[in-house]
Amino acid sequence: MEFPKRYWRNLDIPLVLSVLALMVLGAIVVYSASYTRLLTTGDPFHYVKRQVLFGFVGTIGLIFTLFIDYRVWRRWYKLIYGANLIMLSTVLLLGTTVSGSQRWFRIGSQNIQPSELAKLAIILVLARFLEKPENFKGWKILYPLLLVAPPMGLIILQPDMGTSMVFVGILFSMLYLADAKTAHVLGLGITGIGLMLTTIYLSFHNIVSIIKPYQVTRLLVFLNPYSDPTGSGWNVIQSMIAIGSGGFFGKGLLQGSQNQLSFLPANHTDFVFSVLAEEFGFIGAITLLTLYLVVIWRGLRIAGMAKDRFGMLLAAGSVSMFVFQLIINVGMTLGIMPVTGLPLPFITSGGSTMLTSLLGIGIILNVGLRRAKIMF
Repeated sequence: MEFPKRYWRNLDIPLVLSVLALMVLGAIVVYSASYTRLLTTGDPFHYVKRQVLFGFVGTIGLIFTLFIDYRVWRRWYKLIYGANLIMLSTVLLLGTTVSGSQRWFRIGSQNIQPSELAKLAIILVLARFLEKPENFKGWKILYPLLLVAPPMGLIILQPDMGTSMVFVGILFSMLYLADAKTAHVLGLGITGIGLMLTTIYLSFHNIVSIIKPYQVTRLLVFLNPYSDPTGSGWNVIQSMIAIGSGGFFGKGLLQGSQNQLSFLPANHTDFVFSVLAEEFGFIGAITLLTLYLVVIWRGLRIAGMAKDRFGMLLAAGSVSMFVFQLIINVGMTLGIMPVTGLPLPFITSGGSTMLTSLLGIGIILNVGLRRAKIMF
């Protein structure tokens, strides 16, 4: 894998430093979120060590990604798409079930979530398809939807509504950036919303079972969490209390009452942003969001400077993955989005999400490194 030294001058240092800062901040918050629970049952650094381990593995994967010219991936898209479908199908048959969801493969002491890696696979496939405008003109606008539908359907069956929502965000972002006609995109969006509402209605009335009853309840209770304050609304209510009680400067590391007294559930995964806001306050939350904005800004800058449409779509698709995960995760902690269990990149405790996030950054950096014209 030859890597010309001249490419290194194109390495986006602000992007790299922002990701490193997010990873460090994530390790601190995960430590605080899990400290009290693990202090009496085991190693209080358990989740931190796991976070660091997958951060190291993901960094190795990122570096490896940089040495493969992204244009080579054009030849692999069919293989990657097929392997993606096989993984998502196999996990439904042989996967490990946790909290009613069958999303993971158990490998040794670690769980691997194929739906996380599926995000990168669908970005690659869509970039390959959308780089040619003739592929999605007119009625062919349905083709990208047909590409996304099979993996998305398999993910919904796990069930995993959060990841499927990210798939929708990636699809429409990449269609927009590929210069699809606005009317066609709107038509596709309206059709998708209609199908979603119909599915929710049928599931709510037990006519079909595509969406589980608890998922329907989550979709409805976010409109008024206090309609079931000790049941489905508990998580959101405790999250909002934690965020609000943090004030401007926060209560301090390991001092958050909602976090340390276990009022806040899933505090090292789904609601890790609430922990950060309670213990580091408005300043901490703004710092986190600023770091994400730098990642998004530098990623879009790289996409805009890409040497071809394929690279532009790869980088932009990866950025859209981060954008929608950020919006959905932070939104659900504030009570303005349904609780979907979607991770916060680089912050949430989880090996698969850390690995996927770092590989996504690797894709963006790869496109940026090769933005200069080839010198013969």
